[in-house]
Amino acid sequence: MRLKNRVAILTAAAGAGIGRATARTFAREGASVVITDAHEARSIKTAEEIKREFAVEAIGIKCDVLNLEEIRQAVKETMELFGRIDILFNNAGTNRPSRIVDMTDESWDVVMGVSLRSVFYFTREVLPIMMKQQYGRIISITSVAGFKGLAAGHAHYAAAKAGVMAFTRCLAMEAAPYRITANTIAPSFIYNEFIPTLYPEEEIRRMLEEIPYPRKGVPQDVANAALFLASDEGEYITGQTICVTGGSWMR
Repeated sequence: MRLKNRVAILTAAAGAGIGRATARTFAREGASVVITDAHEARSIKTAEEIKREFAVEAIGIKCDVLNLEEIRQAVKETMELFGRIDILFNNAGTNRPSRIVDMTDESWDVVMGVSLRSVFYFTREVLPIMMKQQYGRIISITSVAGFKGLAAGHAHYAAAKAGVMAFTRCLAMEAAPYRITANTIAPSFIYNEFIPTLYPEEEIRRMLEEIPYPRKGVPQDVANAALFLASDEGEYITGQTICVTGGSWMR
């Protein structure tokens, strides 16, 4: 039980992707988990499933990561119930593909807000708690797009993900004296059940062909990396970006 007696807040954790897989992995290792998601019913259902399966404390809270008051309320409820926050997993992100010449202010703001500003907002709310505890793990999901960019249509997404990495490096330096680590995980193409509804078959095939390792990446691959960073084994690693790519991006 590598996370026994730890309390974790996870954003966008009620869907079928990385957030949910990570919440389940943390719970499997003994952590109490707070599932936040923009969809209240879905967050509560996910928390109830985790509670039954892993016999840990789990709650679901509606939280729009663009709404600072809802973020503050989620942190407040967590503290009222558990009295501490040990792990913050910033998973929320979005993309609205558009060429730069056609990109609207609203599209830019939404992508930056969900993918970058939410990391700042949640971190700012939990950081004083972790500093007082003299303990914390802050893990944020970024993307290899933050290193290499992407084809036309994803400039705002790539910029936001690069921003998460830069923010995290600064955070790591500020937080280290308080025994708080801050790292990011940069996946490449990660397959889940909704991928076929988002991309045409030929695009999925192309992305899979770019991966040298002979299988597709799945949310559990990212969750495994997050578990390591959240555990005691990851104590001396901070300010880093762990790439989970099957070899499709190396640095």
